[in-house]
Amino acid sequence: MATALVTGATSGIGFEFARLLASEGYDLVIVGRDGRKLEQKAEHLRGEFGVPVELITADLSSDRQIWMVERRLADTRKPIHLLVNNAGYGLPARFAANTMEEEQAMLDTLVTAPMRLTHVAATTMISRGGGSIINVSSVAGWTPRSTYAAAKSYLTAFTQAVHHESARDGIRIMALCPGYTKTEFHQRGGFETTKLPKFMWLDASKVVADGWSDFKRGKVISVPGALYKLARFVLRFQ
Repeated sequence: MATALVTGATSGIGFEFARLLASEGYDLVIVGRDGRKLEQKAEHLRGEFGVPVELITADLSSDRQIWMVERRLADTRKPIHLLVNNAGYGLPARFAANTMEEEQAMLDTLVTAPMRLTHVAATTMISRGGGSIINVSSVAGWTPRSTYAAAKSYLTAFTQAVHHESARDGIRIMALCPGYTKTEFHQRGGFETTKLPKFMWLDASKVVADGWSDFKRGKVISVPGALYKLARFVLRFQ
């Protein structure tokens, strides 16, 4: 039986990934900062799909807590076949208005954690002949508008680099790059979104379904939604 590990799995895209993978028969390891919410989601997934769900309560801005997830990924007795690096958040203020501690914590969550987890996963997967990784990035990575966007730019380029280096070793990796998506992300981060028109918003379950379809087709970059496919094309030439 295949097992998937999903970070940031208590809401939004992460939870929708957990649901989709459970529906396809994957056993799950779900990671999140809030242990109570994590247990609630685990019970929901067990009840709905009848799959085993393991929990890791971890804040991926913490070096020590990243290590907890690394240790699980490196466990060859209970191998992880698919890693979904989804955990993340943004800061609403401008760079100079944030403290360095706030910026560093976001950078560690968006860049350091997926880099480290991808490294452990890829190393372990190569040793047994292959595996799969999905990094949840963003269309924002093609815009020079914030340090969040800069971090997502790194994650997308990093994913492409790992693909070019490791495809021959049996590693399938993809960056999922959605645009504005209906999740708790913007509310939790304190972002003003009321002025955005409805047509710019994507549904989280549709983002995940489209991304999973692209992954199965072997794409390295997935951009759900016609609007954001066009945006990616335009932004690349600015």
